[in-house]
This record gives sequence, structure tokens and C-alpha cells, in this order.
Amino acid sequence: MDSDNYDSQSGDDAEKYSVPSAWPPTDRDSFEVSFNGIDDPFCPHSMPLFRKWTIVTILCNVTICVTCTSSAYTSTYTQMNAEFGTSSLVSTLGLSTFLLGIAFGPPMISPLSEYYGRRPIYLGTWSLFILSTIPSAVAKNIQTILVTRFFSGAFGGTFLSVSGGTVGDIFLPHQIQHPMSLVSLVPFMGPCVGPIVGGFINYNINWRWTYYIMIIWSSILMAIIVFFTPETFHPIRLYMKAKHLRQQTGDDRYRAPMEKKSGDVQPSKASIIAASMLRPLQFNFLEPMCLCLNVYSAILLAILYLFFLAFPRLFRTEYGMNLWQGGLTFLGIIVGMCLAAASSPVWSNIRTRLVEKHGTSEPEFRLPPAMLGGFLIPIGLFWFGWTISPNIHWIVPIIGSGVFGCGTVLAFTGIYTFLIDAYAKYSASALASNGLTRCLFSGKSCFLNKPRAFQLSNSVRFQLRFHYLACRCMTDSVTSGQQVFLHSLQLL
Repeated sequence: MDSDNYDSQSGDDAEKYSVPSAWPPTDRDSFEVSFNGIDDPFCPHSMPLFRKWTIVTILCNVTICVTCTSSAYTSTYTQMNAEFGTSSLVSTLGLSTFLLGIAFGPPMISPLSEYYGRRPIYLGTWSLFILSTIPSAVAKNIQTILVTRFFSGAFGGTFLSVSGGTVGDIFLPHQIQHPMSLVSLVPFMGPCVGPIVGGFINYNINWRWTYYIMIIWSSILMAIIVFFTPETFHPIRLYMKAKHLRQQTGDDRYRAPMEKKSGDVQPSKASIIAASMLRPLQFNFLEPMCLCLNVYSAILLAILYLFFLAFPRLFRTEYGMNLWQGGLTFLGIIVGMCLAAASSPVWSNIRTRLVEKHGTSEPEFRLPPAMLGGFLIPIGLFWFGWTISPNIHWIVPIIGSGVFGCGTVLAFTGIYTFLIDAYAKYSASALASNGLTRCLFSGKSCFLNKPRAFQLSNSVRFQLRFHYLACRCMTDSVTSGQQVFLHSLQLL
């Protein structure tokens, strides 16, 4: 919370924008500090566009690292089970505990960013993510891995949930579509990259190198975060501006909104933190639209992680692929996701036309990509299910998985941008509630569906399973999201 951290503007510019035009103020309210427009050097919106995209790139790299760590683990099963003498069912718990960590960590920690700011949470949680990954690399038993992966997921997932809030901090509403498309893409690209990276590592060297490489990668990112990721949360930036004004003028009456008292009662820090930590649960229980989107998101992520159980068995048994070749089959989903992200300019133009038509901006204007994604997801699952057969070339079901990947990213792009627009100040809490629902459901599904994956001995059963998932998506996209989408159609 130090104004010295903000060094993108010269001292002359800071002086120009930080001192009110009428000074000294003549009434008590005039001492409440605010931004002097988007050109105020303390306002995150005033950052150069290059710097904004640098921050987005850093956040996306961190997200890929975390999600890649979650799924690369699935490639270690064979060597790890042989060394520890455990079954594949027990090993699957490591994937589930990581997802459960992502589910429970962000609701407990990420709301603190709305009190302390984004940067302290980034530095603290990422340091703990690195430290909690080290025991997995040197573990002597499976129990160590299962426990430490929970904490890795908790700390890494917190970083992910706060990153969406940072994007909302630095970009204006009409600019946010493109960066949010990228931020929505990488949480799903990372899990698909994980089996590819893990497959090459475990095919050629020891399984522990999966963790060593992740530790090296995350340590490099830590250094980048320290030097290139500033504080962006607006109330904290105003606190920094107020502190700068007090130092510059010697007048201690300047206060940021978060420092001002309400009457004679000032809420304690503990009560503020407790309220922040409860807020994600309140979103799920008291906000029907948020809950509907969270449930739909949970089903999509659970299906994506079920691909990690189905793909290795499917393509290695039905098509005779080895470990690293089976990992490459996830490229179909990745290509579909990239195509969805590339469509961002289309959705940005649609939103612009809607704003011009209605003369105002509504959060529901962010949902058209989610509407298209809701159609593509069951189509992709049906395609994948119907073409699983040794008599059909392997590229055909992979294309179907790409359609699913495209629909998934479109759906999440709409959902993420809607949550940020609708709950601007508390966007980190809204995204944390989304992460809680998604990862809790996914962690449970991965473990409970592992025995069923063992029973899928032929392509017919694979078809039945994915047909069921497709029908489930069709049903839930209508029932769970009807409040949101019907209201959106009225606005459109």
C-alpha cells in the first residue's frame, strides 16, 4: 500500500493530478480523496495499454502453470503407482484433492484482496504455492502427495480467482472483452496442456521431474510478479493517493473512502475480513443468477476433467497410442478453445451495438458468447460420443472434442465478464464463488467416476457415457441458466 510502488508516472505528473484544484478544502467532504478522471496517475485505468497487456500476460502464464500442475499429475500414475505400490484409484485422489483445494482456498483467501489489495495476495499465495509443491517432488509416500496437492490447489486457485478482478481494475468496460476472453481461455487450456507436458516428461524421465519443472516454472513467474505486477485495486490506489497527499501537503485530514469513519463507529478489521470471507458463500445462496451460472460452470469443468480419465484409456486401448501420443490428443480441445478466444472481436462489436441501441450498458450484454457456447457444448459431446470406434479415424472424435472446447470457452467468457460487470467491486468474491462451485463439483466427479472409467471396456460404453453428458448439458443449460438467459433475450 505504498505510493512508491507506483512508478509509471513522473513526479511532476503525480503532483499535477494529486492536489485538488481548490486547495485547501473548505469542508469536511472535500478531504475525501477520489480519482481526477481516468488520467489520474493513481488510477489503474491510466496505465499505458502495453503495461495493461503485460499484466494480463503474466496472469495468464500463472493460470496456465497452476492448471497445468493439476492435470500433468495424471501422467505420473504409472511410475508413481509402481514406486509407492498404490492403485490408480488412490492416485486419482491427488487430482481430486487439488481441485478441492481450488474449491476451498479462494473463498477463504481471495476476498482479502478486497481489503488488502491484489498484490499482497498475489505475492503471498504464489510463494506458498511454490513451497507446497516442493514436498510433492520429494515425497516418500502417496499420502504426502495427496495432502500437499490440496494446499497447492488452495494457494494456486486463489491467484486464479483474484486475476479476474485485476483485469476489471485496469480495463475500462468497453475494453474488457478482449482481455477477459484470454483470461477465460487459459484456465481451460492449462488442464489440456498438462497431459501433453506430463506425457513427454514421464515417457522419457522420472515422474518427479513433473514437479521439478513446475517448481522452476513457478519460481521464474514469481520473480516476474514481484517486478512487473503493481497494485490495481481501486480503493487501495485511493489509499495510496491519500497517503501521498498527506505527505505532500502535511495535512492529515486527507482520507481515502476506506479510511473514513461512518459516524462514530469504525468496523474492526476482523469483522471486515470475516464479512469478506463469507461473501462468496452469500453469492451462492442469495444471488440466484450467480448460482445458476456457477452450477452450469461446474458441470462444464467436471466434464473437461472427466476427459482426463477417458482420453488415456480410450486412445491407448482403442487406437493403440502410447503415453505421449495420448497426451497429444488434447490438442483438439486446445485448438477449439483458441478459436473461441479468437472470436472476441465479434462479441465486442455485438456488445457495442447493444449499448448504442439501448443507450446504456447492462451486464447481460456480456452473455451472447455464452448463449452460443450452450449450443456447441452438447453438439461436441454428441459428436465425440458417436465417433468413438476403432473403425473411425481418431481425428474425428478429436474434432468433436474441439467443438466442445470451443463452446466451453465461449460459455466461460460470457459468464466471467458478466460476473465482473454485475459485481464490479466484489468481482473477486463473485469469481471465488464460481470457483468454489466448479472445483468442488469437479473434484467429486473425478474420484467418483474413476471406477466407471475402468468399466468402459469398449467403445459402446464410451458412447453411452458421453451421450449422457451431452444430454445433461442440454438440460442444465436450459434449466440452470433460464433466469439469466431469458432476461438477456429481453434486453437484446
